[in-house]
Amino acid sequence: MKITKPTLLLDEAKCQNNLNRMKAKAVNTVFRPHFKTHQSVEIGEWFKEAGITNITVSSVSMATYFASHGWINILIAFPFNILETNAINELPIMVEVFLTVESVETVKHLGQNIERNINIYIKIDTGYHRTGLAADRNNTIEKILSEIENYDNLKFTGFLAHFGNTYNAKNTLEIKHIYQDSLRIMQTLKERYYEKYPQLIISIGDTPSCSIIETFEGVDEIRPGNFIFYDLMQLQLGACEEQDIALALACPVTAIHPDRNEIVIYGGAVHLSKEFLIKHEGIKTFGKVVELNETGWSKSLPDTFVSNISQEHGVIKTTTEIIKKIKIGDIIGILPVHSCMTANLANAYFNLENSLIEKTRS
Repeated sequence: MKITKPTLLLDEAKCQNNLNRMKAKAVNTVFRPHFKTHQSVEIGEWFKEAGITNITVSSVSMATYFASHGWINILIAFPFNILETNAINELPIMVEVFLTVESVETVKHLGQNIERNINIYIKIDTGYHRTGLAADRNNTIEKILSEIENYDNLKFTGFLAHFGNTYNAKNTLEIKHIYQDSLRIMQTLKERYYEKYPQLIISIGDTPSCSIIETFEGVDEIRPGNFIFYDLMQLQLGACEEQDIALALACPVTAIHPDRNEIVIYGGAVHLSKEFLIKHEGIKTFGKVVELNETGWSKSLPDTFVSNISQEHGVIKTTTEIIKKIKIGDIIGILPVHSCMTANLANAYFNLENSLIEKTRS
């Protein structure tokens, strides 16, 4: 394959290592990986080959996509959008559907309009403050549970949380503390309702804590997603090593400015997203630079990073020594800050054997 424009490269061996490592930790815990990161049927097959049968997605359209390719146990880990009830009804009847709710109104709508059996998770906010109910909202939780019991085709599965505040942690110790505090909240909820609902489970999912925690004692289900690719954000958090990052955006060099040690690449916000990390002294980085080779890519180049992006362009800051080695028309690689966003912007991946791996655009 001749690369002529921004192209997302994927290292399958790294993905397989990441998958096997996470699966090995999920002992006595259901491993329900989140597929919103890769959104690919072919990559999904790697999970099937590893014995994974339950998956998580972030939208109804993504659920439809994977259901059409043989997945029959699917959780939509997003507060259910009642305007998509018909799409849920249209899923193949053999698909076991799990939905996430945080209001009585949503449950009532499902009970009155859904035409199939539905499993219900109640979304709990353990400190991220994006979605979900605070665990002490006992009155609301009990009203939701009571409403679920009004309908024969709705079944309460358990409590679900995303420990997303781990992404704001300063180090791995803080991630562990967030995990432990959040897990205690979930376990307290389980203890409160276990006598009435002895089958209820607690489901958690975030890549930083799932990568750092060694055992998941007291957890019934984990739902990490970003771990399959990892990225610079996970690297900064201590959730992975650079050698675990399985994606690189191949970008053509279109201009060089030696007077200011800058390289211009064809590869901008529509390819990498505008996610960034803060380096020292408030300097932003939109990606690290690697050299591409026959077996993949090198370690990131020292003192070299994407310092600015516009829609199609990226600007790389580098050193005098490195800029002397680069010429217009070269292809260089960029490790993404956030692989979920970068992957979502691409139509497909190319693995290192140059074969196309297609994905949905859910």
